[in-house]
Amino acid sequence: MKRRHTRGFTLIEVLVAIGIMALMALMSWRGVEAMLGAHTGLQQRADQVRTLQAGLAQWQTDLNRIASLKGLSGWDWDGKVLRLTREDVQAGDGVRVVAWTWRQDAGRPGGGDWLRWQSTPLQTRAAWQEAWQNARTWSQTPTVELRAAEVSIHPLSGWQLFVHRGGAWTNPLSSDATTGNAADARLPDGVRLVLTLPATTPVAGELTLDWVRPTLSGGNP
Repeated sequence: MKRRHTRGFTLIEVLVAIGIMALMALMSWRGVEAMLGAHTGLQQRADQVRTLQAGLAQWQTDLNRIASLKGLSGWDWDGKVLRLTREDVQAGDGVRVVAWTWRQDAGRPGGGDWLRWQSTPLQTRAAWQEAWQNARTWSQTPTVELRAAEVSIHPLSGWQLFVHRGGAWTNPLSSDATTGNAADARLPDGVRLVLTLPATTPVAGELTLDWVRPTLSGGNP
């Protein structure tokens, strides 16, 4: 009786099959990696957008709660830093000093960051005076202690403020100004914030936000 022999795979065929499977595995992994990268990018974009939205909401809240106290300045804008005295709802009759600025940093997208600083709750005039000065120091030559109270909101290429007084918008100072009129300590009827967002961030270009003093009647200025 003649025996029947079955033919197996040759070494070359096995190597070719292994190569094909390795190539398919590599292609599949690259597809998964691309999907994970896209998901991470979308998550980072969403996080940055939420952070910017939270910063803009905080900006409006600070303006809405500016304290009008006799002998205390509630508003000061010198073209570099905006200082505010705002009510502190958690401290009863106390207030806080809040400051906003754009700090240049060549290592950041757009060349800088939009920052917010606030003091601890203040109950005395002496404490307020110290915090008011600390806010200016923080914007110019911040110490480690002062920087501990700051929050980075979003990368910026620059910013400007327009104020509405006497029925007209004016721009006496801006973040790149070197000279200008003396700062007007009167609380404006409206504030227009103009942020220049870097092209490398999820929200790029020029963003404008208007605020109207809540005590005013009627529509926007």
